[in-house]
Amino acid sequence: MMVILFRILLLAALLFLVYTMVQLAKDPKRQFNTAVENRSFYFEDNEDNPKRNFFITYKGAIFEGEKYVGATEESFEVVSITVSAKEPDRLTGMEREDLYFLEKEILIRYPHASIEWKYPMKTLLQRPFEKQ
Repeated sequence: MMVILFRILLLAALLFLVYTMVQLAKDPKRQFNTAVENRSFYFEDNEDNPKRNFFITYKGAIFEGEKYVGATEESFEVVSITVSAKEPDRLTGMEREDLYFLEKEILIRYPHASIEWKYPMKTLLQRPFEKQ
């Protein structure tokens, strides 16, 4: 009887451990931090909550987008987004095309929004395009 009880407790502990590991792997903050370390693209957002800012990581840089809700022709939507760099010194190596890529990804999620880039990204986008 004691052996069966021990096996049941051991099985329950093992299931709890597996469940905890799966939950940890699916944690958005952990996925975001991994993307920062790997210098890959990740978009962390709660689209159901327009008051909460979103975060993007791309090529090791972290961007924060502040959403503003307004009226469109049919409903209230996010109509304006201000994007700033959390750590501007990590923007080294970013090109204009990288910012266009990020803008495209934002517009996929918020098609009615106009995007305003804060300094220093705004400076890069305002410079005349030079062919190489």
